[in-house]
Formats: sequence, C-alpha cells, structure tokens
Amino acid sequence: MYSLKESWIAMFGTMPMSDWDGKMYCVETDAAKTFRTNETQGFISAYTFTLVTGGWLQLLCNGRLLTLRADDLYFYSPGLQVTIVSASEDYRGICLMADEHTTIEMPTVRDLVHIACRPIVQLHEPKIALPHPTALHLAARMREIIRYLHSDHIYKREVVSMLYAVFLLDVQNVQQRAIGHLPTPQRVEEIFIGFIRLLPRHFIAHRDIAFYASALSISSVYLSRVVRRVTGRTVIDYINQMLLMEASFLLRTTSMSIAQVADRLRFADAPSFSKFFSRLKGMSPREYRAGK
Repeated sequence: MYSLKESWIAMFGTMPMSDWDGKMYCVETDAAKTFRTNETQGFISAYTFTLVTGGWLQLLCNGRLLTLRADDLYFYSPGLQVTIVSASEDYRGICLMADEHTTIEMPTVRDLVHIACRPIVQLHEPKIALPHPTALHLAARMREIIRYLHSDHIYKREVVSMLYAVFLLDVQNVQQRAIGHLPTPQRVEEIFIGFIRLLPRHFIAHRDIAFYASALSISSVYLSRVVRRVTGRTVIDYINQMLLMEASFLLRTTSMSIAQVADRLRFADAPSFSKFFSRLKGMSPREYRAGK
C-alpha cells in the first residue's frame, strides 16, 4: 500500500510543504480534492479522519454505500477499500491523516485503536453523527493542527503530536458516550496493539495464527479471542484483508503478471492466488485489473 507521503504525491504530484516529514497532515478539502483520493484506490497505509463541514459526500466503503453529511465524522483505517462515488458541489470537509507506520509507535496508539476499531464493530459503520457544538469543537482542533503544520514554530512537530493526541482523546470521548461501553482492559489492548504492529511486517510470510501468538508469548486461542473481542473480526480476517489489499495494489499499480503477483505474495501457484482473490473480491484478478 501507499505510505501517506506516496499517496499524497500520487494524488497531487507534489509535497504539501517543503519540510513535510510525511507523518501527519491536515487539510481543508472540497469535492474536487476529495475525488483525487480515488487515484490511490484506497490503498493508503494511514489513518484518516474526515469531518464534514458542509454539503454531503457518498463513498463506497468495503462494498457498502455510505453517505456523510454536515457534522459527520468518518474514520478510515488501513485495510478498508474506499471509493468516492459522488459529492455535492458545496461539499466541504477537514481531513486529518496520520501515517500508519510512523504513528503506530506513538503513545496515542491505544486511543487510535479504540477509535479505528470500535465504530465498525459497535456502531456498525465507520462514522459518528456529532452534535453540532462537538463538530465545531473538533473542527477548531483540526484547524489548530493546520496552523501549526504551516507555522515556523521551533517545536512544530512536538506541538502537532500533542494536538493530535488531544484530538484522539476528544474523539474517543465522543465515541465512548455514543457506545456506552466499558473500556477494554489494558492487557487486551496491549496484545491487540502488538498484533497490529506485527501484521504489516509478516502477513506475506506468515498466515498462521500460531506465528503471531508465539511472537506475543500467548496461545493461539487467546490471541483469537482478543482480536475478536476488540474488533469483532478474526485473525485470519486481518491476514486475508492485508493480502487482498496488497494483491489489489500490485494488480492496479504495477505491470507484474498475475503469476508474478502470486509468487510475490507466496501463493503456491497462480490458480491458488486467483481462487483466493476471486473468493474475497468477487471477481478474478484479471477482471479486477481490467476495471470490471
């Protein structure tokens, strides 16, 4: 998948700032800018928060049509395939993006896990309809991040990181009130965070639960239980989703043959890969590459 920096350059052809480190960015957006995200096909290794400030936006999220309206806060987490379908001419929003690989070690990662995973499982869709005063509050927080990103403050990166942490806590507060759910025990969170740290580095070579459980010094049964508790999904679901996203990325962005993609992802042969891809995607690799 694209890193945040790679995806931005693919969409806009240039860096947003000369001194940008690619870790985080926040920007006011409109329909034209938002449609540019389709150029990366949703293959972005980043967490994204979009607050709709005006108009409406429709997107296809993992095959499901989702409509966002003013004061809706939408969450994108790596592994979700998203396509922007339509938007009103007056659509406006604020988009905060945090690169997955550079933010996964941040102290705020536990808050990110709460936010990214809970809506899909417990709210049934990755968005929250915010009360208008709350939406205004979060918009102000995001605009403050924008101001610091474009400032010459000596400690800009540190300030932005702290503002991001406060933003995550504000969102988690809203989410917690909407869900009315008891916090996940710390040990469970630590295990799940450990798993999502391991997964991007090993999903191609290791597709068995035992590998990840052993790396975390726990049993396969316990790891399965933890992942299911936090997200409602299985370990195999996560591994397969990563494989599917990487396969889709390679088919759309490289000239590799289907056999080469199968070999790159360590499938036994091209037919095995095609069967896997067709089962999860609903079309063959050849049909997907042709855009059908």
